[in-house]
Amino acid sequence: MRKQHGDDVQVFRITGARTGLAEDVRGRQRRYVISMLIRTVSVILAISLWNVERYVAIVALVLGAALPYIAVVIANAGRERPPSLPSTFVTVPVRPMITPPPPSEGERAEPSGMPGERPGTA
Repeated sequence: MRKQHGDDVQVFRITGARTGLAEDVRGRQRRYVISMLIRTVSVILAISLWNVERYVAIVALVLGAALPYIAVVIANAGRERPPSLPSTFVTVPVRPMITPPPPSEGERAEPSGMPGERPGTA
């Protein structure tokens, strides 16, 4: 991942480390505030549309009632999982079993009585 700062200095992340705790908390707080702003707008919309468009007001009111629970669940979802590191164990490759090739169409001749005799010669 590449991050750009204001002074055109590129910083490359070369490890599989998780984001910092402060950055994680900041992201959770941002998601929670956005969810609560949507809730506030939906409650105000429900109040203002109650006598005009009752069905839209009821939907907005239900959204305003359910959004705090959803926002808390999203905010407390936890940190992302660290990327999996490669295994330190080296496994021994499995050797394939060698089998005889399947007989082709031309080799399926009727067996004759004499060993070593080619089919078709009498």
